Amino acid sequence: MANEDTQVNLAVYMERLDSYISSQNALNEKLSLNLEKVETQVDNISEWRNKMYGMKSILLAIGILVVHTSAVMGSFVAIINFK
Repeated sequence: MANEDTQVNLAVYMERLDSYISSQNALNEKLSLNLEKVETQVDNISEWRNKMYGMKSILLAIGILVVHTSAVMGSFVAIINFK
């Protein structure tokens, strides 16, 4: 009688273990897909950040160019009017 109970308990245990393993595999697949989506979104955010840094750099360069041009033109005007 005890041997039959052990076999039944072992069968139930193995069935539950198989169910647990299959549910864990499904969970791992879902987690992997979600991590890939997050990785893609992080890459997109990084790309936009790089574009924004590039735009800031261009605007800074244009600003410096405008200030420099204004200073040079102002000095030319001052030299011409100094006579």
